[in-house]
Order: sequence, then structure tokens, then C-alpha cells
Amino acid sequence: MRSRPHPLILALAVAAVQALMVLAFAWPSANTAPRDVPLGVAGPAAAVTQLTQRLEQAQPGAFEVRTYADEAAARQAIEDREVYGAVAVTPQGPRVLTASAASPAVSQALVQLAAAQAGTPAPAVEDVVSADPDDPRGTGFATMILPLVMSGIAASAALTLLVRAARDRLLGVLVFAAAGGLLTALVAQTWLSLTPGSYLEVAAVAALASLATAAPITGLASLIGPPGIGAGALTLLFLGNPFSGAATGPELLPQPWGALGQFLQPGAAASLLRSVTFFDGAAARTPLLVLTAWALLGLALLAAALRRPPTAATAPDEEPVVLTA
Repeated sequence: MRSRPHPLILALAVAAVQALMVLAFAWPSANTAPRDVPLGVAGPAAAVTQLTQRLEQAQPGAFEVRTYADEAAARQAIEDREVYGAVAVTPQGPRVLTASAASPAVSQALVQLAAAQAGTPAPAVEDVVSADPDDPRGTGFATMILPLVMSGIAASAALTLLVRAARDRLLGVLVFAAAGGLLTALVAQTWLSLTPGSYLEVAAVAALASLATAAPITGLASLIGPPGIGAGALTLLFLGNPFSGAATGPELLPQPWGALGQFLQPGAAASLLRSVTFFDGAAARTPLLVLTAWALLGLALLAAALRRPPTAATAPDEEPVVLTA
């Protein structure tokens, strides 16, 4: 007979997990601040040098300043997702170019900093790439990522615990990803109005994110059993979601965790969805490769499960033996 853990030990273990989850979710938010945020500065060389020095003195290490010849070049850099915003030095004073679609938090901080440095209460501001009018602060967009993660975990758990054959699990993962992508895009674009742009592109991103989440967990669980669900879920919940940067931007999170989060499914999904939705695919290559790699890893694990003989973790339950006289 398999021994069961003592109730007190089990309760303490769950309480420890709860404390770790509070730490994982609250610590990044409590330590949000700009850290080497890419920022453009355009204008005459002398003025650019002076402004760069003033920015560094005001907030040391907050910005990674990139210089551009003129306002048009800085604007193009914003649209290409090379920088989060820019300050163009003009004879009439500084002109602040922001991209609330990239990060409302960075846009707001940039406007406040430029006003303080200019000594005027309201510098000229232009939102080059704006967030959706129905979601100006990007709150709804950011909250889309957690459901994608949670549904992927739930799908993996259901397929692992309720479906025995690896082939059927593989089919289930593919159907879940495709249907989830189509339905998520439908809700996000029609009912919630969070993601302008092409419906099919948003659906494709959501489907890839779902596949990249569900396939590795299901594949791992198919090889090692239910502990694979726990390993995948804990990784996504403790590292992936808190450090995704979906609400702020990875450069505003404690490092190197913000950068690490971009190589996990939630961070890559947020970046890819933002690029496709607001920036015509600019800077989409890296998150696309990250999600594709996770999806291929999951499919490879499921393929490995298909080739291996049934084990105790995957074999169908045996019928009980009935003894008769």
C-alpha cells in the first residue's frame, strides 16, 4: 500500500508554496523601476549630449540612450520597437515621443521626466503608437496573458489525467491550441476590444502561445507522469508570469529576471502579441522563435511518448482481480 503524507506536513508544504507565490508575484511589482530602458534622443549634437547627461544625472542607469539625427529617425525607431520613446530637441523646446502601446508605464515616466528636465509643466507630447482606445492603460492587454498560461496548464492536466493514449493527448493538444487561439482572438477583438489589427494574426499568436504552454507540460507528464504537470505549472506560475513584463515591460523588472522572463512562454507571448497587434510585426522574431522552440520541444516530448512502451504512469488502469471460490 502506498503511504500517504501526514496531513500536517501536507498543510505546511502547501502554506510554503503559498508564501513563495506571494513573493514571486509581489516582489517584481514592488521593485518596478526603469533599468536600461531604450530611449531615443534626437537633435543637434550639443543639445543631445547635454540632455543625455541630464537624464543620467536625474536617474542613473534608468535609460539606455540611443541618439538619432532627427525627429523622423527617432519616430521610426519607436515604430520599429528599437526604443520605447524619444525626446526630440527643437527650438521650441523638447518634444516627447511616446508609445503607450509598448508600455504605458514607460510612456508616463518619460513624460514626467521630460517635464522635470525641461522646467515646464507640459512639454509637447505625441503618442506615436498608442494603445487601444478601449484599453488606454494596457491593463486588459496585460491580463490576457495569465489566462493563456492557466488554460494551458489546465488543458495539460486534463489530458494527462483523463486521456491515456499518447496519440490522443497529442491530438488534444493540437485541437486545444487551435480552438483556443480562435476563441481568444474573437473575445479579445470583439467583446473586449483589446487587440486591434488582423483577427487571424492575433488568433495565430494565441494558438502558438497555447501550444507552447500545453505541449511541453503534456509531453513531460506523458514521460514521467503527473509530476510533469507540477514541474511545468510551478515554472510558469513562479517564474513565467511574474517576470513576463506584460504590464510594464521587461526593462522595468528586477534583472536578470526580466530578461529571463522573455525566454519563457508568458513573456514571449506578451511581446509577440504586442508586436503583431500594435507594431505591424516589428521586433517579433525573438519571441516568435522562443514560442516556436517551446512548442517544438513539447511536440518532441509527445513524439517520444508515442514511441515508448506503456509504463505505470501511462498504462491504462488494470481491471481488479476477482477471486472466486
